[in-house]
Amino acid sequence: MGGIMGSFGARHPYDRSAEPPVDGEQEQGWNEDADPETVARTILLDQLSMTARTRHELEQRLARRRVPEEIAERLLDRFEEVGLVDDEAFARSWVESRQRSRGLARPALAVELRRKGVDDDTVREVLAEVEPDDERATARALVQRKLRSMRGLEATVATRRLVGMLARKGYGAGLAYAVVREELEAARVEGAEELDARAGAEWAGDHD
Repeated sequence: MGGIMGSFGARHPYDRSAEPPVDGEQEQGWNEDADPETVARTILLDQLSMTARTRHELEQRLARRRVPEEIAERLLDRFEEVGLVDDEAFARSWVESRQRSRGLARPALAVELRRKGVDDDTVREVLAEVEPDDERATARALVQRKLRSMRGLEATVATRRLVGMLARKGYGAGLAYAVVREELEAARVEGAEELDARAGAEWAGDHD
């Protein structure tokens, strides 16, 4: 492993003009004598220096750069051996990030992960770690946040919009309707309490 890390850890001096052109492009300075393995290694390191990527994404990138398939496979195998490419770790990080930033539910996350080439077994394993209670709490927070901009709407209109919002984020109809009903009722009670408090304050003011 030390030898592998040594060969990948240090960047080789490399002119980007030596990369093969993307399909349809003619990049000035492309050197037909460039070593394909050096080109492929540099592409991989450049891609991974920007953000974590799945093996599938990297395979696509190398294919677009016309790296021979056998070289791409060999290098990607080595990158996996030393932990530079790890689809399971990528999937966990992706799920955490997308839950936090977008509030996505497991079905929507599964679609995104499969689109990035994560295999079905890994998708199922990672998403099985998501707690249903956490997902429900996320749905509730989404509804509460959206409700702030929906004051004055009829309950049926608000329900339709809120359930639609949750559905687009991957939440099932049963959970979506339950959370929306609960939050609309809580908002109604809170609104009634605010009106009662306001009326009480006005009454007290009139009798000072």
